[in-house]
Amino acid sequence: MALRRDLRILVVDDMAISRQLLVQMLEQIGIGSVRTASDGGQALSALRANPADLVICDLDMPGMDGLTLLRRLRADRRFCRIGFILTSDNEDSERIAEAWHAGLDRFLPKPFEMHRLVVCLEALSGRI
Repeated sequence: MALRRDLRILVVDDMAISRQLLVQMLEQIGIGSVRTASDGGQALSALRANPADLVICDLDMPGMDGLTLLRRLRADRRFCRIGFILTSDNEDSERIAEAWHAGLDRFLPKPFEMHRLVVCLEALSGRI
């Protein structure tokens, strides 16, 4: 995957505060290109217009949720290799187990912690 300055990340969450927090954390790490979307449908449109290397997506959103977005990306050969980090405040959810089965790369629990975010990113892109 791309180096830190070249890494293109799409943050998807229906909660503006969560999107903002992740964007700020990614900027602190030095990620150069971060875009946002408020649901899975908007994320798909954004990816079609401008691909990303990695998606960080909330599990529970109205409309298209994170699990559905993950499944759609994994089923589309244009997007099947995009790294996918799922976020949620419910770590014991059966839906998270479904996401692992669907091809999830990493899970990032809420509330967000910088250390955990860095671990997820490094697991997918190498040392940053």
